[in-house]
Amino acid sequence: MKVCPYRVVSLLESVLKTCPANGSVSACCTALRNTSLGAQVLYPHDQAYHTSLGTYWRADIQQLYPACIVQPHSTEDVSLAISTLVEASDYTPRCKFAIRSGGHSTILGSTNADYAVTVDLSMLNSTVYNPETSIASIQPGARWKSVYKALGKYNVAVPGGRGGAVGVGGFITGGGNSFHSAQYGFTCDAVVSFEIVLSTGEIINANKTHNSDLFKALKGGSGNFGIVTRFDLETFPSELLWGGIVTYDHQSTFDAQVDALIEFTDNVHLDPLASLIPLYTYNSKLGFPIIANSFVYAQPVAYPGAFQRFYNLPNISDSMRWTSVEGLVGELEPGGGLHENFFTLTFANDPRIVRKAIAIQDRLIEELKASVKSVNWSIISLFQPLPALFAQIGKQKGGNVLGLDEERNYILDLLWLTWDNVEDNPLFNRIGETFMDELEDYAKSVGGDYPYVYLNYAAANQNPLRSYGEENLEFLRTVSEKYDPLGVFQEQVPGGFKVSKA
Repeated sequence: MKVCPYRVVSLLESVLKTCPANGSVSACCTALRNTSLGAQVLYPHDQAYHTSLGTYWRADIQQLYPACIVQPHSTEDVSLAISTLVEASDYTPRCKFAIRSGGHSTILGSTNADYAVTVDLSMLNSTVYNPETSIASIQPGARWKSVYKALGKYNVAVPGGRGGAVGVGGFITGGGNSFHSAQYGFTCDAVVSFEIVLSTGEIINANKTHNSDLFKALKGGSGNFGIVTRFDLETFPSELLWGGIVTYDHQSTFDAQVDALIEFTDNVHLDPLASLIPLYTYNSKLGFPIIANSFVYAQPVAYPGAFQRFYNLPNISDSMRWTSVEGLVGELEPGGGLHENFFTLTFANDPRIVRKAIAIQDRLIEELKASVKSVNWSIISLFQPLPALFAQIGKQKGGNVLGLDEERNYILDLLWLTWDNVEDNPLFNRIGETFMDELEDYAKSVGGDYPYVYLNYAAANQNPLRSYGEENLEFLRTVSEKYDPLGVFQEQVPGGFKVSKA
């Protein structure tokens, strides 16, 4: 239940009076307020404070109440905010703060935190295209739908997020899987330069020729080094695409769907314009499972051969059409207001493992039906092709830290859970963990396990940075210590996945 603003103020005042640690947070907020950022520091009695909280994707994160929120309007503002929070720690316990771009994380405390300071980057949301260089300069608080809209005026695009409300910042530094990964690699591989604010407040650029170690580390290393305030990405020509979602009866098409997915994944390299995401879905309002396939072809060609095996299957609905990237990015997102959680696993492109995943999911659905309190809930598995081609492109573009296999093809599985009753939080967490544990054990038993954990889908108890491999993890540690020697982004920013704890 949402806490009223006056209740939040009262709660915070009570805690600040009784808890020394939270008293230090008040000092941190005061330090920010005493700079030129003063008007951009929001407290619980400010309407803008609650507007900011209300735009988080997961409802639980909206229930975390920072002591204050600071909203930088420029890179210089970010620099001032960070240096102030670091300096304030000289005379108080170290200021704790969270960093938020789009606020699409499902992990509590990663982009917002009780009684701490939230650095809200939502005002840094511009997208600027340079026709002379074909480079798009995008700020971290932009959402992908707005990015595609801005670039669409020039008939260009970037390989970005597939959800329109997803923020740019965390998505790219976590890797970034897109409709165009088979052509251009992960989104981080399309970055030619990062503008980043370090813990000292220094503003630097990281690219192939300047701070090249940091440039590589930011391609998958998440928020361990500073706050990225601008991403310069390569663009490509993009006008009309052919895409949409086709839904099918689960029972009658399941076996053929699995075989078609396996074949598609093994042949992505033959037609990299094609993107497929099958969603094996149960929603309580519908009452029976369905399969919903997202098909995207990056040129205006209807019914390309890459999707041939799916065409003969009878469907329930079909939204395939000529459209733009902007027109596609809302279809994979549910309505807001629900509790959400992600769990993820990567395994060999093996039909036995996909079938086992759905068998586990079907059993867990029955368990949920017997005990769930939520009225509206869903359990969805997204089986995304992760072919060797993605890793090969990343290497060709200078490398990243994801540690992906350049030889074998895999499936990246996202288990996506939604529910509307907070009392079900422990139940859905258990369901997610059970699914992952059982499927991982089965994958190991048939020699199809693979350690990679996609950071942008990882649950709080998963360890994506370690999944990159020991060499990449050690590289990330070294870069973190070089550019953040005081460990500000390890200790003062406790949320997210930390190299010091991996």
